[in-house]
Amino acid sequence: MDWDKLRIFKAVAEAGSFTHAGETLGLSQSATSRQISGLEKSLGLALFHRHARGLILTEQGEILFGTTKDVFKRLDDVETQLGDSSDLAEGSINLTTVEFIASTWLVPQIPNFRSLYPKIQLTLLLDNRIYDLNKREADVAIRLYKTDDQDLIEQHLSTIEFSLCASKQYLKNNGAPKTPADFKKHIMIAYPPNAHAPFSKPNWTLKKLNIDLDDNPNILFINSMHARYSAIKSGAGISILPKYIIEQDDGIETIMPNFEIPNVAMYLVYPRSRSNSTRIKVLKDFLFNKINNETP
Repeated sequence: MDWDKLRIFKAVAEAGSFTHAGETLGLSQSATSRQISGLEKSLGLALFHRHARGLILTEQGEILFGTTKDVFKRLDDVETQLGDSSDLAEGSINLTTVEFIASTWLVPQIPNFRSLYPKIQLTLLLDNRIYDLNKREADVAIRLYKTDDQDLIEQHLSTIEFSLCASKQYLKNNGAPKTPADFKKHIMIAYPPNAHAPFSKPNWTLKKLNIDLDDNPNILFINSMHARYSAIKSGAGISILPKYIIEQDDGIETIMPNFEIPNVAMYLVYPRSRSNSTRIKVLKDFLFNKINNETP
């Protein structure tokens, strides 16, 4: 079979149309269609049902698509292994983490990392969802969840401590809560219950304070820790933030510092199959060295 035609077939099957696949491949719709027709002719089989709303794989097309995905994945894996076997710190690394860890701690470290390893291309994928490292959705993760996947190596990076806080202006305008019951009179910022959360039980503190999240006009839901930080700075209400963020901002004040809030562990995670990667090793060593001096 023609490898180039198989590559185009895979793109068309994933996109469900010649036009969208062509845009991904840098080909015209007509050129993409001709390549698929040529593949079908060489096989003597129809691979797609064509209709006005797009393309649907035939039974034979499904079989070929499954095999093609496996073959190209294996080729990608081999390419990765060849890159990992190099002793040189060069190539690409896709690192995924939650946005507030990136914006408040990780991103400021990048210029130093780049100066040490200028031949490594670093991509940050910021999302609260868990990327599948075994399927190569990313190479490395900084997670706030513990994994039970035996195919992944998980190393404890740090522990994040939290405190209740508000802007000094908010407390000046509204007064500071003195007891747990006082918080019910204030605007509280919470995490939307059904959204992907950056860590487990993000609304634990509100439940501990016996604050009802349902149909409560004093609750402001925000599904971003960084946006929560901005909301607190602007005087929108009270919430928890990592202590290291509060300590860096003179405009924010801790409330009831003795109120105990569970810590959140931070882990560096990468596939066991990538344990010999020089790129991952230098990134890991860099992050652990930074953690020793600038713990989040």
